[in-house]
Amino acid sequence: RVTKEVDSTSKEAKSFLKQQEKWQSSGPASLPTVSGVKRPSGMSSLLGKIGSKKQKMSTLEKSKLDWENFKEEEGIVEELAIHNRGKDGYIERKAFLERVDHRQFEIERDIRLSRMKP
Repeated sequence: RVTKEVDSTSKEAKSFLKQQEKWQSSGPASLPTVSGVKRPSGMSSLLGKIGSKKQKMSTLEKSKLDWENFKEEEGIVEELAIHNRGKDGYIERKAFLERVDHRQFEIERDIRLSRMKP
């Protein structure tokens, strides 16, 4: 076990407190209430967690996790959702350009077909 002392107002301390709150709030809700379910407990559970290999995380998964954490820390989740929904959003612009491209292709196709028939 490693202990580290940090200032209570530091970014690291705040993220640790958030993590502790998540653990406390999700802890009781995640336990099954069915009496027939066997749950690992005691030393065997701890040794199993320590001895087991950690799952490897790909770069893509790590980037996604970092981005999600950044959005939560900065409080910009709602702002991004609103921005992406509007006319200035990237997704909206891409959809518009695809519609224009498809419409232009249909016009050109109709012209080509009309020239071929006579």
